[in-house]
Amino acid sequence: MKRITFILVFLVVNISYGQMTETLLKENWRFSKGDFETAKNVDFNDSEWEKVKVPHDWAIKGPFDKKHDAQRVAILQDGEKMPTEKSGRTGALPYMGTAWYRLKFDTPKRLNQEKVLIHFDGAMSEAKVYVNGHYIGEHPYGYGYFYFDITQYLKEGSQNTLAVRLHNEPKSSRWYPGAGIYRKVKLITKQQNSIKRWGNTITTPIVSPVKAKVVVKTKTIGQVDEVKTTIKTLNGKIIISSISKESFDGEYENTLAVERPELWSPEHPNLYQMVTTTFVKGHQTDEIIEKFGFRSISFTSDKGFELNGVRRKIKGVCLHHDLGPLGTAINRSALKRQLVMMKEMGADAIRTAHNMPSIEQLELCDELGLMVVAESFDEWKKAKVDNGYHRFFDEWAEIDVQHLVRATKNHPSIIMWSSGNEVPDQWGNEGVKRAKWLQDIFHKEDPTRPVTVGMDQVEAVMANGFGAIMDVPGLNYRTQLYEEAHEKFPQGFVLGSETASTVSSRGVYHFPVKEYKVKKHDDFQSSSYDMEACPWSNLPEDDFILQDDFDWVLGEFVWTGFDYLGEPSPYNEEWPSRSSYFGICDLAGIPKDRFYLYKSRWNTQEETLHILPHWNWEGREGKVTPIYVYTNYNKAELFINGVSQGVRIKDKTKRLDRYRLRWMDTKYEAGVVKVVAYNDNDEIVVTEEIKTAGKPHHLRLEADRSTIKADGEDLSFVTVTVVDKNDNPCPTANIQLDFEVKGNSTFKAVCNGDATSLQLFHKPTMKTFNGKLVAIVQSSKSKGTSELVVKGKGVKSGSIKIQSIQKKDNSLTDK
Repeated sequence: MKRITFILVFLVVNISYGQMTETLLKENWRFSKGDFETAKNVDFNDSEWEKVKVPHDWAIKGPFDKKHDAQRVAILQDGEKMPTEKSGRTGALPYMGTAWYRLKFDTPKRLNQEKVLIHFDGAMSEAKVYVNGHYIGEHPYGYGYFYFDITQYLKEGSQNTLAVRLHNEPKSSRWYPGAGIYRKVKLITKQQNSIKRWGNTITTPIVSPVKAKVVVKTKTIGQVDEVKTTIKTLNGKIIISSISKESFDGEYENTLAVERPELWSPEHPNLYQMVTTTFVKGHQTDEIIEKFGFRSISFTSDKGFELNGVRRKIKGVCLHHDLGPLGTAINRSALKRQLVMMKEMGADAIRTAHNMPSIEQLELCDELGLMVVAESFDEWKKAKVDNGYHRFFDEWAEIDVQHLVRATKNHPSIIMWSSGNEVPDQWGNEGVKRAKWLQDIFHKEDPTRPVTVGMDQVEAVMANGFGAIMDVPGLNYRTQLYEEAHEKFPQGFVLGSETASTVSSRGVYHFPVKEYKVKKHDDFQSSSYDMEACPWSNLPEDDFILQDDFDWVLGEFVWTGFDYLGEPSPYNEEWPSRSSYFGICDLAGIPKDRFYLYKSRWNTQEETLHILPHWNWEGREGKVTPIYVYTNYNKAELFINGVSQGVRIKDKTKRLDRYRLRWMDTKYEAGVVKVVAYNDNDEIVVTEEIKTAGKPHHLRLEADRSTIKADGEDLSFVTVTVVDKNDNPCPTANIQLDFEVKGNSTFKAVCNGDATSLQLFHKPTMKTFNGKLVAIVQSSKSKGTSELVVKGKGVKSGSIKIQSIQKKDNSLTDK
């Protein structure tokens, strides 16, 4: 039996400091598109440049245009042999070109005793950094974290100038990558004798509910002579401390034993604090306070994946890094909304496809309880797109992996690293060597976690040994090859690293209802009967069956949790399609029908009873209009206007009836559709109904949070629904709406989830898509009450009040 076991305890969430300070550089940046040879200089005149806040995405405001980065390419995953023009592949947004950011900032005091670092969580892309006219360094990978020591270039006691040049080549991505300094920038000041940046590593060789052995390794700089580690509860109660006075090459090690630790898991994401303090001759020189959690992971051929010694199947989704109408500029509350929705659906894991995660995303996964596969690259040495990462692979791949692991390795949420996704290097011996080389780098940096790769060329990787060398062989689709891969791979298990890619458009239903591959409709929408897929992908059932029937399938990561900008398969060639159809939720974050199919399977703690399609079909009277029900119960009865249409029972012997209840011969007549679900004792447990709506009458507004934090960044997402006079949703209403925010908050953006809409997100007007859209309200820095007012022709206006309050911590935003 081949056994691979990884046990670790993790840290790093919110950080506070003793002798170290971190200052977010977010206000008063100056920005301009274009290349300016002297923009690095202190005396450069940027007074006419746009004033922006960082994080910032320069391209999200559009406009949408099919000319933006139109790529003539054959998409191998789609089975294409001849190249054709793909006008919406990268979202039809103007992310290409060169731009500059400039910032004036004050110098920290006591510069002769301190080191000053400039840190970037991410900048898209090919960043070149200058301080006071001096070239500091560069980092080409837009998804990577990086920092520079700028101490010697600063002017003590006077203002300093930071300048950043970014450049995005056309044909450098397969989806919308965003543009600009889209993640946080920090100025870090610390003493010369202190903890090295990303220098703490916390592991637990032993983890159980009874006792845990904790090992803390701390890399230091300068002349530190003592390191103290203290474990505390989140409310500050000290559990245990340890002091180390001996180092090896500047690294100190402390070992601590914790009795009856509360373990971290998706069900119970328990966190603690680790306080690490350095001393020189008895004087404190540095201190960091980091959240961490106890948990163990194990992957074995006989038990599959175990978390804390308990076997489980991974219920995961893949997430791109854009935030829909907000673009790629990181926002904690927008990220949290996504993750909370996935948790409510029953997901317990995410894959950060196909990029390195933001720190905020990992912090939230730690706190909410979501396991993470942290991915690194979509491209290695062999190109997917003309100007992709392959240009930098030889020089930068090792550095980028090192930065990824060092910056994030202590997060309890991360259970696995991914070194790549569907890389063309899957073919040939050189690709196998690259896979091994990258995996070895991950192991050197972090021997506690396994490494996977999302492999779509399964026949090739079975033949050349590529799949055999991976800690965890990840299969992207190719469900028909799972059993053969399991037989040939030595690991004894496989992971669905990317699954399904079923396509649908929220609230759109096409007839006749049957299973399709590469089905294109005249409206450039995919049917929400959830029966359409791409030539390389499949329906959710195919993955469900493999996971339920074979213990050696570890679980899955569905492509994708949310729609994202770009990659509009199967409408890659049809303008104006400019965003994906793969999402379980649409681009606005409104659940599609498929959300409830996954919820019925994954979230067994809650009742699910969902009916589709809607029941407004004027002109289809008497025509066959199938009805599907997604429920966690095995049996239900359908009624149309009080007349039973029969009972359906889930049937394990039939692929399409194993997880759905289907009435395929029902005919449309306006009125009421009612479903009654029964338990295994034939007792009625829950009922649900939908009604034919009348004419649009008024607007119903529902906020995900009616109270937000007055920090200038927090967001409230307001779903606007067109309803009739009886408050029934009008599922075919496409009405132009206008938005106004009164009071101390501001209008941020709006999105209707329509992949073909060319209306701009930042303008306070948009048409509903199938009766719904989402408007986003952003707080100011002052407390008070604001009101979102929504108006539309022919309907009664709607409004909702949003309260902004001031709070020193993140407890409000993070709930």
